[in-house]
Amino acid sequence: MDGLRAVARTLWIGGMWVVGIIVAPILFSALDNVTAGMVAGRLFAAIAWVGLVCGIFLLADYVLRYGARGLKQGGFWLLLGMLVCIVINHFAVTPIIASLKLQMNHAAEGLFGGGFATWHAISSLIYLLQSLMALVYLLRSDN
Repeated sequence: MDGLRAVARTLWIGGMWVVGIIVAPILFSALDNVTAGMVAGRLFAAIAWVGLVCGIFLLADYVLRYGARGLKQGGFWLLLGMLVCIVINHFAVTPIIASLKLQMNHAAEGLFGGGFATWHAISSLIYLLQSLMALVYLLRSDN
């Protein structure tokens, strides 16, 4: 079971960091914003699903290993917080961003501020919070 835990943590957290810290910035530096955004969006969606599957597995494993006392440990709450971030970002914020993108046209792209920029910033902050919780989770000894 230790091996499965390690694989789940690596896929989820490593994948999340690689997409957010390495791949997305490279896409936006190498491609036009529309194409980069489309590809990055698909990658973030894919890693969200990986996170949901791995996170649920890790949370269930945590409860199986520690039982009710696990509810008092930080690792449990970090995993739950990371899963909440995924749910909010993937199922609430991302659809709002997608609908705002549909409303945009090329003439308005440079002028369009408030809606898209605000929701994109919210999504980025949620992703950052999730990434920081992941760092703390990995540094803890009780996971």
